[in-house]
Amino acid sequence: MQLGMVGLGRMGANLARRLMRNGHRCVVFNRTRGPVDALAREGAVGSSSLEDLVAKLDKPRAAWVMLPAGQPTENTVSELGRLMDQGEIVIDGGNSFYKDDIRRAQALQTRGIHYVDVGTSGGVWGLERGYCMMIGGDAEAVLRLDPIFAALAPGPGNIPRTPGRDGHDPRAESGYIHCGPSGSGHFVKMVHNGIEYGLMQAYAEGFSILGAAAERPGAERYELDLADVAEVWRRGSVISSWLLDLTAIALAADSKLEGFDGYVEDSGEGRWTLMAAIESAVPANVLSAALYARFRSREERSFADRMLSAMRKGFGGHVEPKARG
Repeated sequence: MQLGMVGLGRMGANLARRLMRNGHRCVVFNRTRGPVDALAREGAVGSSSLEDLVAKLDKPRAAWVMLPAGQPTENTVSELGRLMDQGEIVIDGGNSFYKDDIRRAQALQTRGIHYVDVGTSGGVWGLERGYCMMIGGDAEAVLRLDPIFAALAPGPGNIPRTPGRDGHDPRAESGYIHCGPSGSGHFVKMVHNGIEYGLMQAYAEGFSILGAAAERPGAERYELDLADVAEVWRRGSVISSWLLDLTAIALAADSKLEGFDGYVEDSGEGRWTLMAAIESAVPANVLSAALYARFRSREERSFADRMLSAMRKGFGGHVEPKARG
């Protein structure tokens, strides 16, 4: 299948690479030329503008936008909607606000163009591990794109099948699901990222307590090797996870995490999750505390903040901002 890919940053370029490795054809565009040329050398068809990208796609066309949420995505989706024809598909695979998806889908529907929102998780590791995808949009468009989603997803791998799953969507076992109508994919991904905040904060605080044991009085003083603690917890512990794997990698390389300042950004989804919780009157004590901890990290920073920053770099390649107040 052929797909247009707009935005060749940390994830966009690797999405295209994974598709090409699985036999799909990609037409690619980026605001700067370097990533386009790099992917062209690997077999993609480069383009010099959105107009050029659309012209190089076979009909019925499908284009995937992988840009920062907000105006960059808004402008690109709008322009693609102007350039594409009835029955074609615009996909937003970034981290857009789900209410924006609903509005965009309605606007494109007036021209007969499908809009599909894809909450995409996998970060900089997705090229090899695959991407977990939470998809919103009408069933016709999602079904047409299924070969793309199947190629990008991790597949069942060696994870044991969950007992009692008969009757549920089998695609979930491969790492992607059709959540429902427009906006639902990004809604599920939004809550996914809110939960991520809470999990990361729990690990960060726990390891901070372990590190502080070196300052406890007398016989209660323990000089714990945090890299070893993280490693042993990875193996058979009920709190093992990919985030813990990344923590172990970071601590093995730098046990005091001195390479991190501890200024922890939030990319929007945590705030949106809390907004949805408030609108539905759902208590979200842990998730709200985790978000506030990130705000606090921008005023005074701790070992726990450095660990959060290390995890964010580990899964998403997020780099701490250079200029801080």
